[in-house]
Amino acid sequence: MGNLVKEFNDYRERMNEVILSKENLVIKRLWNLDTNTYAAGALDVKTKELLGLVASMVLRCDDCIKYHVGKAHELKVSTEELYEVFAVANIVGGTIVIPHTRRAAEYWEELKETV
Repeated sequence: MGNLVKEFNDYRERMNEVILSKENLVIKRLWNLDTNTYAAGALDVKTKELLGLVASMVLRCDDCIKYHVGKAHELKVSTEELYEVFAVANIVGGTIVIPHTRRAAEYWEELKETV
């Protein structure tokens, strides 16, 4: 696994454990709601993850972008599909999204090397 991917996943896992160990009911409920939002329903999981990626790119949250790009990789999203998502995010969010697209592309390239 690439260093970028490993560092992100290790940090996310470690800090999630710290945060959840504090037993804050509001945080637990919010995170549960987040988990349930991305479960299959009228829309399939892949579609929901790609929607989450667009929103994350437009909101310019690099951690969220990495998370959703990682999920897209797990869900076998093709590079062509991913770049169409990047295009939608750039049209919706404007040119300020370009630096986040670069980092998302870098993360995707590293994920592809892990196969």
